[in-house]
Amino acid sequence: MTEIIQETGLGQANVSKHLKVLMQAGIVTRKPQGISVSYQITDPIIFELCELVCDRLAIRLQEQTQQLEQLQALRHL
Repeated sequence: MTEIIQETGLGQANVSKHLKVLMQAGIVTRKPQGISVSYQITDPIIFELCELVCDRLAIRLQEQTQQLEQLQALRHL
């Protein structure tokens, strides 16, 4: 969990809460390893789903940027 906190900049309580929800949903599993705990994605298709969502968001953002540029060009006419 420490790595997640460092990578995301989120607080420990916030990360713990999200990991708990992900565990309850069956998206991640929790494995104690000595004094540490390791979390693992349960199904590799999760990565494909995340990639699809990110790709779609990028396309939508690009579309919105183009629309904004068109509106700004019209304002300058």
